Amino acid sequence: MPTGGPPQRPTLFIDGSWTGGSAGTVDVHNPFDGSVVTTIDQAGPDDVERAVAAARAAFDTGPWPGTPVAERAALLRRVADLLVRDKEEIARVETLDTGKTLKESRIDVDDVTAVFRYYADLADKDSGRIVDVGMAHVVSRVVPVPVGVCVLITPWNYPLLQLSWKVAPCLAAGNTCVIKPSEVTPLTSVLLVRLLGEAGVPAGVVNLLLGDGRSTGAPLTEHDDVDMVSFTGGLATGQAIIRASAATVKRVAVELGGKNPNVVFADTPVDLAADWAVTGAFLHSGQVCSAGARLIVEDALHDELVDAIAARAERIRLGDGLDPASECGPLVSAAQLAKIEDYVASAQAEGARLVCGGQRPDDPALKDGFFYRPTLFADVTREMRVIREETFGPILTVERFASEDEAVALANDTHYGLAGAVWTGDMARAHRVASALRHGTVWINDYHPYVPGAEWGGIGRSGNGRELGPTGLAEYQELKHVWHNTAPEPAGWFAG
Repeated sequence: MPTGGPPQRPTLFIDGSWTGGSAGTVDVHNPFDGSVVTTIDQAGPDDVERAVAAARAAFDTGPWPGTPVAERAALLRRVADLLVRDKEEIARVETLDTGKTLKESRIDVDDVTAVFRYYADLADKDSGRIVDVGMAHVVSRVVPVPVGVCVLITPWNYPLLQLSWKVAPCLAAGNTCVIKPSEVTPLTSVLLVRLLGEAGVPAGVVNLLLGDGRSTGAPLTEHDDVDMVSFTGGLATGQAIIRASAATVKRVAVELGGKNPNVVFADTPVDLAADWAVTGAFLHSGQVCSAGARLIVEDALHDELVDAIAARAERIRLGDGLDPASECGPLVSAAQLAKIEDYVASAQAEGARLVCGGQRPDDPALKDGFFYRPTLFADVTREMRVIREETFGPILTVERFASEDEAVALANDTHYGLAGAVWTGDMARAHRVASALRHGTVWINDYHPYVPGAEWGGIGRSGNGRELGPTGLAEYQELKHVWHNTAPEPAGWFAG
């Protein structure tokens, strides 16, 4: 049956049953106006133990790892069908939870559906390989097997989408899991787990815990019975997870954001460059790990493009994500709003030129929400915090370059390496620059698109491993070598 709006308690899912939490409840607030959307349960230490034990038992003694791949794929397809059925309700809850526009939330649900269908189709494509060992009596096979119990920790900006990138390949590979969404935006994770249950996932295979990183996330990443942690979120938390996982030598895959360059050469039409600059930087109020927050512009186009971007940014319509007229919603929380205000103050103190924005909107209808105007800085230097750190908000900085080599050097002058773009009509130059950029995804004359079949991930402090594509499935598999001697004889190694 359809989801029926924001989830109601109980909201933890352990060993096939919905249950309350041992750490009380919390309210979830709409970032548009601070109103309470719903109340959810919070997991405590006992819940962590129960969820991990359920996932461990389901993997070690349950049927799921040995379930034929075709049956696992069929479950993923059923989930995709249920997502289509409940698209409007799920999208609405995603907007209530994150503040993003309903238009974007609908796209997210479509993308999540595509991810489940992609991994359903991919699941049975790799049955391993035969290794020719030069012996007629030996069959040598390398086969993929599931990793085991996986902890899936997702971020607050794209909670539904990022969960699909993890749980679909995790289940396709035959693993069991414990899901821990961000405590800021947990609601569509509850809805997706309900659909997994409706689709027939066996008890213990999928478990859902709600809570913060300290009380819920950390015990999961440190747990002896967890084999893998997949995390998407901030750098500091990712580093802590890597350290915590080291004691038990868990497999860890992390995507930790980026400081993404958008390189524009002077042969790009100014209106086109301005349109994609604001799209790259201000979609979802800049709360996107691949946001094009660093615009790097050739000198001849710089001044005209800065003016064009400022004019466009000033016209972006802020508002309630459920209002079709809104082009951009609020920031996700008061804490994120305070962080953006701090970055703006820091940039101005360090000498950056504020071109537009730089403050909350003065519209009385937005006073109760976490809104901040799209903000543009010029005359920035590489030493400024606003250039070096991931701001994760509606802040766009503009740097300038005189040569192709300088553009590449600026674009690569970051500890991160998640995504970037190059704009030019010269295709030879476009591919030279794309090849030189040390970023996991590079767009040429475009920004933001991704597809389930192409890997996504970063270089440097943007993380390790890859999601999506065939490699996104391989992240949840181990390779086992099976050697079969079909005509065994005595070894004769020892004479006695």
